[in-house]
Amino acid sequence: MTNLAGANEAGSGSLTQDLIAVVDAFDLGEVTEAPQYLADGLMNRNWRISTKRGAFAVKQILDVPLDAARRNLGTLSGLAANDIPVCTPMISTSGDTVAEIEDRGYCVIEWVDGVHVRGRDLRLDQASGLGVRLGHIHQALAASPPAPVPAAPPTAEVTPAAQAAQKADGYLTTIAALDAQTSFDMSVAELLEQRKQLLAQHADDYPLSEVPAGPYGWTHGDFQYRNVLWRDGQVAAVLDWDRLRVRPYAEEVARTAQVQFGVDGRFDLERVQAFVAGYRTVIDLPAEALDDGVRRLWWKRLTDFWQLSFHYKRGDHGCDGLFLDDEALLHWWTARLDQVQAAMRG
Repeated sequence: MTNLAGANEAGSGSLTQDLIAVVDAFDLGEVTEAPQYLADGLMNRNWRISTKRGAFAVKQILDVPLDAARRNLGTLSGLAANDIPVCTPMISTSGDTVAEIEDRGYCVIEWVDGVHVRGRDLRLDQASGLGVRLGHIHQALAASPPAPVPAAPPTAEVTPAAQAAQKADGYLTTIAALDAQTSFDMSVAELLEQRKQLLAQHADDYPLSEVPAGPYGWTHGDFQYRNVLWRDGQVAAVLDWDRLRVRPYAEEVARTAQVQFGVDGRFDLERVQAFVAGYRTVIDLPAEALDDGVRRLWWKRLTDFWQLSFHYKRGDHGCDGLFLDDEALLHWWTARLDQVQAAMRG
């Protein structure tokens, strides 16, 4: 085995102590290079390792229960059979896709070369192709589901504006009580006051029903640039199936459009439109379902503070930049609700 002293200690975490056990569990062979920590992952820890058998991606599973991770990894073979570009999960010597080392769980997939491409860096035809790919994923999951789709549609909690304003006040109280405020704390306090103003202005614009409109089924759950690899202008692999779940299709379409094309505090509406149009060539979602999906997502962003929960309650600062970026997008979006909704119809 290679000397681990060269590993990226800033992100190596438990892999420094668990590398040998992980390699042995999946029979990966002798390690030839120090593990490379992959900083793009936000919810789990990921590394690239090279052995005499080849290159692999190792994930420490933090964001979902291990049994759910096993279910999700087990879905990939069915997706591959339906021509979805997924990475092959390695099977451990005990016949499992997840290795448990003390209280830590790991999975390993074959390495796929490619790049992550965000927002305006995609050509219009690639944005459309990304929508087509998402439609094919939904079709493949319907053909080979992890479990039967419930007869009743999923519901979506609608947070009242007053309750969201109370959460904002809670974080403002937390910041005010700090012994020393960082520049991030001061920016958050200012943005929270602005968010409260938006909530007051739009308190009556909430979705009227907790049952989203349109068809639903198994969805990827986090289909966006961090989890899509491109090579030679085509999608080479779709990664990270941790959030595989039954949802309204319009919810995933809207969320992907937001994360992929909500860049630098604004939507690239031309690419949003191309993406949704591409999706609708595969699954023709009704316009009313898309309208409902994008309005629900906007309300969720208006009333949610999940990045601040990570920062102030968990001590995890990895999503700080997302809060600042998403806040700028929220204000731009709120001022152009009709334009964004029109683009989301494809």
